[in-house]
Amino acid sequence: MHELSVMISSGLAGRSVKSVALGQLKVSYGQLKRMKFSDHILVDGIPRHTDYILRAGECLRLCFPVETGPRVGTGSEALNVVWEDPDILIIDKPAPLPSVASRQGGETLENRVFSYLDCPEGFIYRPVNRLDKGTSGLMMAAKNAHIQQRMQRMLHTDGFIREYLAVVDGRPGEEKGVIDLPIGHGPGIKRVIDAAGRPAFTEYEVLKAGESRSLLCLKLHTGRTHQIRVHLAALGCPVAGDFLYGQEDERLPGRFALHSYRLCFCHPLSGEWVEARSPMPVNLQELV
Repeated sequence: MHELSVMISSGLAGRSVKSVALGQLKVSYGQLKRMKFSDHILVDGIPRHTDYILRAGECLRLCFPVETGPRVGTGSEALNVVWEDPDILIIDKPAPLPSVASRQGGETLENRVFSYLDCPEGFIYRPVNRLDKGTSGLMMAAKNAHIQQRMQRMLHTDGFIREYLAVVDGRPGEEKGVIDLPIGHGPGIKRVIDAAGRPAFTEYEVLKAGESRSLLCLKLHTGRTHQIRVHLAALGCPVAGDFLYGQEDERLPGRFALHSYRLCFCHPLSGEWVEARSPMPVNLQELV
């Protein structure tokens, strides 16, 4: 069971359990409500209501109820874990492995996380960010609901940085820039540039230019579905091998030349700045 606790200082004395839980411990309303009806709010070991007024020197402890989900099958291959602590996993996902389960079935990253954590019946997979099936590299999964919600609130802030490497067809007109084009729904699973769509910002820089392809570094400032792929196609430089927004490449079966290579974040509990990196696969580097 996941727990959070805090010793009540003179600065917090006189405030309610609800106020400290939502303000200092950053617990969501939904989580606090579930604890409220299951005696998982303890002050010096005694169950208390959310309206209880805390006193200096008391210890407030919140015990998160165990949540259960459907049974998940085990993965057949090992999970590549780049960084881990009791609350967070940073995983190096291969392509074309899906991040989440689909109607088509088959092995997914979810299965491998299940096997790695040796999870009991009822395990709930909690990805913080996701990668397309054809994208490789770093992504994060939380080990409990509280951390998942805390990290997802940070996704598009300076406290959570995601950078990608992409091999693209052609070369942008400028060596660096920001693509500021709103994205909306297109036919089927496609996304399109749409003035009425949601704001989307992608920062890019050309790292290397070949005869027909270029290597770009990209930084996401928003997180729209297929954002990098749509933006680069709109720039006239689709991701190499992108069968949806560019042209398929037989040298890249089941994937395209997009890799999540750097993930940095401020840990929501410790305040530690964590940085993880994953080198671009050799077969992608050889395309430029």
